[in-house]
Parts: sequence; C-alpha cells; structure tokens
Amino acid sequence: MLWSPTPQIELDWENFQPWKVTPVRHRMADHYLLKPEQLIELSRRLEQRGRIRTHTSTATADTPFNHAPEMHPNCASAAETLEHIQEAKAWLSLLNVQTDSTYRQLIDEVMDGIRPFVEAKDPNMSYRGGWIFVSSPKTITPFHFDKEHNFILQIRGRKTVYVWEPDDYLVVSQRALDRFHARHERDLIAWKEEFRARAHRFEFGPGDGAYMPATAPHLVEVGEEPSVTMSFTYYTDSTRRRSTLHYARGRLAEHGINLPEVGKYSLLDEMVYQSANPIRATLRGIRRLAGKSVFSERARYAHHKFS
Repeated sequence: MLWSPTPQIELDWENFQPWKVTPVRHRMADHYLLKPEQLIELSRRLEQRGRIRTHTSTATADTPFNHAPEMHPNCASAAETLEHIQEAKAWLSLLNVQTDSTYRQLIDEVMDGIRPFVEAKDPNMSYRGGWIFVSSPKTITPFHFDKEHNFILQIRGRKTVYVWEPDDYLVVSQRALDRFHARHERDLIAWKEEFRARAHRFEFGPGDGAYMPATAPHLVEVGEEPSVTMSFTYYTDSTRRRSTLHYARGRLAEHGINLPEVGKYSLLDEMVYQSANPIRATLRGIRRLAGKSVFSERARYAHHKFS
C-alpha cells in the first residue's frame, strides 16, 4: 500500500487559486518508483501498449508540439533511450502511467493527499493521469499547452520552465483555445521569443515544482545533466466548463459564427454552456450507437486514448 496521509505536494493551500500559476515543493524526488531502473522497466511495459512519445534534442521552442515526434524522430527503443539518456540526445515521455497497475497506486498516493485541498477551491477532481518525462541534457520541450490542470514535479536534474497564465491571450489567443478544445489541435499556437518576458520563470531542481492550470502555455529547457520530471494531471468542474465553452465557440466558428471572448459576457457564457452540454451528450450517444468508444471526463482515471 503506497498511500500516505501526508500530502506529497506542498503549497499555500489556503491561498491556492485554481487558475493561477503557482510554485510548489514536493517529497517525491526519492520515491523508489521514480528510480532509473524502475522507469526502464515501466518503459518496456508501456512501449508494448503504444504509450511512449519521443523526439530528439534537435526539436526547438518553435517546433509544432503535435508533430515533434515525426519531425525529429528518435529511432531507439524507450528502454534503450532511458539506459543511455546522458548521450541519447532525446526527449521521452511515458504516457498515461495510471494505466499501469503499479503506477496507478502512485497516482492515487499523490492525488488522494491533495484532493481535499484542491476540491475546497475547485470541486470534483476527476480524470487523474500521470506522465513521466525523461530528457537528455540541453533538450527542449516545445512551446505548447495541455487540457488538464497539472502539478509538474522535478525528480532529477535541473531545468528551466517558462509558464504563462492561461488567460494571457497575447501569448495564446482565444481562437487558438477554441481550436484546441474543438479539434484537439495546436496549429494556431506560434512561439515568439518576446514571450519570455511575460512568463513565470522557474529554475527546477529535485523537490521543486509548479502548478500549471489547464491550458497554461509552457516551454521547458533542460540543463547540463539528464532530467526526470513527473506530472500529475486532472480535470475539475471548472476545467470541464471552460472546455465546453471553447468547444462550442470553436465549432460555431467553423460555421462562420464568432462569439465574444469567454468571460466578456457572463450571461452569454452561461447560455452557451447550458446549450452545448446536451448537444455534446447527444453526439456521445450517437457515437455509442455507432459502436464507437466514448470516454467520460468525469471518470476517475484518464483514458489512454487522449495521450
């Protein structure tokens, strides 16, 4: 049994704001499941299930994140990459580790410890996921954002992490957010060097971390030694609501209907949200009738399809 009553993530929970970037500290750096030999074994299991994402160190800040693996392919196996990570010149992610029975316990250990604090401010945590990132020295994770709330924790090595607030629309526009939620595409995200001045800059070492709200843009630069980082992700009522609003805006825009920005008119937002929910439910029902898989964002754990 891996669960511990002591939260593994530390921050000022009383002043925690679910939609604000926040530095954190954690107690995970020496966890035995995050040792190199354990990660190599995990990589073998996950690679058999297609749950590895990797690219070489030739990727840059402006590389399109969705296309980095094919633009900068790493041809070595996951285990070989991890065994030789110092000289592999590679970035590798172990995706959806909650689908592995051993690492699902690790996800629960951490998420159960923080759930009461999170839900006091942001109710109904769901869709728990875990992602482990292992990088060679001087490797960059291209500029992008993700759909989930994310506690990103540094386990080994050092890296610089740039994070922007999720409502910094000079960095990522609402149109780009609409497109992402409607089609899960990041093609309207474009990196500019001047963005750095607007970012929260974190210098991570073991025990350091940050809370990144859903769709907070970020960019990562690894230091002079290999890096291991783990992210713990989840959805809440507020992430589901924002996702639905941007989904509706994105789909309407495809038909030439462009709504005012989310947050500008609260009554309009509520009308869009209440209208979009039954439509999305109907579409999911049609998919079920057609024999296609449908996964609920209210499920306890994230489904691997959305890696």
